[in-house]
This record gives sequence, structure tokens and C-alpha cells, in this order.
Amino acid sequence: MGKSTEWRVRLVLTEEDGTTRARVELDTGSRALTGRGRARRDPDDPDVPVIGDELAAGRALKDLAGQLIRLADRDLAGAGVAPPPRERPTVYGWANEPA
Repeated sequence: MGKSTEWRVRLVLTEEDGTTRARVELDTGSRALTGRGRARRDPDDPDVPVIGDELAAGRALKDLAGQLIRLADRDLAGAGVAPPPRERPTVYGWANEPA
């Protein structure tokens, strides 16, 4: 029979003055991590609160995911196993060159 583990996650969203903030808390039983994210609505944009919720929550979860990966990398290094190499993200856009 395989191993089963349950981690508790709590996500809290707050909105004030066009800014939505998200806090996601993860309790593994031995560690507690908190991810944060926010989204700000431009005053000229339509007021659709669910969009701010989705962006802020997604950003908080992404922050939490990054923390978990870095924690796992440190644990791997502590166990004498080098973390896998990470690819650098490809950045698109115009180069910022002097005129």
C-alpha cells in the first residue's frame, strides 16, 4: 500500500480601493509557508471583481510554488543530491538600448 499525506491550504482574498490581495497558507505538519499575491484594477477598467481574485490568487499560489521548489532544492542539497538544473526563462520584448 502506498503512502498518503494531506497538507492543509488556506486562501484568503481581500479587496480595498481597487487592489485585491491574496494570502495562501500551507501547513505541511512540519512546516508552514505563506504565499502572497496582488492585483490592482486600473480605474479605467470595468469593475469585475472575479478577475482581481483570480489574478491575486494565482500570483499567491505561484509564489508558494516557488517557495516549495526552493525548499525541495535545499533539502536535496542537504541530502547530498544536487538539484536539477533550471532553464532560464525566455524573455520576449524589445531590448532596452541607449539611443
